[in-house]
Amino acid sequence: MEKPIVLIDDERTIQATVTAVLQRHGFAVSACGSASQGRRRCAELPRPELVLLDLGLPDADGLDVLRELRASQPDIPVIILTGNDSLANAIESIKLGAYHFLPKPYAAEELVSLCRRAVEQNDLTRQTAMLRQANAALEKKRAVLEKKLREAEEQLAPVVVSRRMKEMRDLVVRVAPSSANVLLTGESGVGKEVFADEIHRRSPRAGGPIVRLNCAAFPANMIEGELFGYAKGAFTGAVSAFPGLISAAEGGTLFLDEVTEMPLELQTRFLRVLQEREYRPLGTTKPLPANFRLIAACNRPPQQAVREGRLRPDLYFRLNTFEIEIPPLRERREDIPKLADTFLRRFAAEMARPVPHMDAEALELLRAWPWPGNVRELQNAIEHALVLCDGPVLDAACLPREIRLGVPRVSSSAAHESHGTSASHTAREASPPNGGSLEDVERQAVLEALRDAHGNKKRAAERLGIQRATLYAKIRRYGITA
Repeated sequence: MEKPIVLIDDERTIQATVTAVLQRHGFAVSACGSASQGRRRCAELPRPELVLLDLGLPDADGLDVLRELRASQPDIPVIILTGNDSLANAIESIKLGAYHFLPKPYAAEELVSLCRRAVEQNDLTRQTAMLRQANAALEKKRAVLEKKLREAEEQLAPVVVSRRMKEMRDLVVRVAPSSANVLLTGESGVGKEVFADEIHRRSPRAGGPIVRLNCAAFPANMIEGELFGYAKGAFTGAVSAFPGLISAAEGGTLFLDEVTEMPLELQTRFLRVLQEREYRPLGTTKPLPANFRLIAACNRPPQQAVREGRLRPDLYFRLNTFEIEIPPLRERREDIPKLADTFLRRFAAEMARPVPHMDAEALELLRAWPWPGNVRELQNAIEHALVLCDGPVLDAACLPREIRLGVPRVSSSAAHESHGTSASHTAREASPPNGGSLEDVERQAVLEALRDAHGNKKRAAERLGIQRATLYAKIRRYGITA
């Protein structure tokens, strides 16, 4: 594409000669015989690449024209062409911002070379300016994104108000930078996954993925394929290859939730992965490197799982490089107001509505509730309350019925079958209310949870504070049609 140049010179011979020379070298020359014509032409062109200016013009002083051009279009280079080669003119034109001063007569090759250098330098200057503008825009976007990321991380980070949670945070800060395996324990719904995310974010592997597998959410015969991956045709139904979650966690963190539900034979194979840092997908013979940091979690005491034969002792010792026990919500009630506010803001943002103010009575009911489902139950209660809230104040009437009445549907000990004793076993040992069996109470609680969740088993399990697999087991045990 030809480079547009404006030539302002009153000598027709110079106009014809310069035009012919520069056109042969890829320039489109607009020749003007006066200052007024040159001004108009510079204004008409979208953007001249260069101006060649004679100082001795019939209608204006060339230096004055140079001043005007530098003021109106400072990014266009100007080369002075003049027969008056006095040193004073040369110095003054350079002071005013001329790119170069070329006295007449001049060689054609010298003019072409000078024009090319001026245009190339102008291109570089323009590109640099564009890059700076783009960089400034990117920096602005980055600052906005970083602010949003900080806000998102604050929403995702564990809420730390109580002394117990401050101890947990300090523990996380100390262990996260290491490569040590971490075992998170605690009742269902206390926020083990939130802590896993926090450890990952604070670790050197934060730039990599965090890959999650709930060992209780898959049938025993499927977990191995999910974890190790498989080749096409490795078994019936393997119509295509699947890399597996160990591969997906490359350079990042592998989070195994409900690790005590992993089949024993698979525990043996996974132990070898931790020891040798390599694995083989199903249907293959070539070992692949295993580069991940392991965080495991369980909602039953791991020592009990070892005694019951559900967790291999050697795997437990591998997992237990660093154990963090997260306390239940009832033991850290100081965190409840901050947690409630966090969930309130999160759900209000999702619903695109203003954040209502929670009144003192509603907050007091939240503080008094035993929270058998822990933080997960509190989250569901806040979502429930926000849906019912239709004004600027969220009052007690918006809270779930059982919290308003102060009557738990499931006792704390029964709901937390995961942390030491199963719900049914606890029910048999506890004192039955109203003279009835606690198994009857548990069955009724399951029925009510399913009814309130309109048959949605995931939400029903969350409401009860148990895993979905545990809910399925209770449905089968009590012969519930759901």
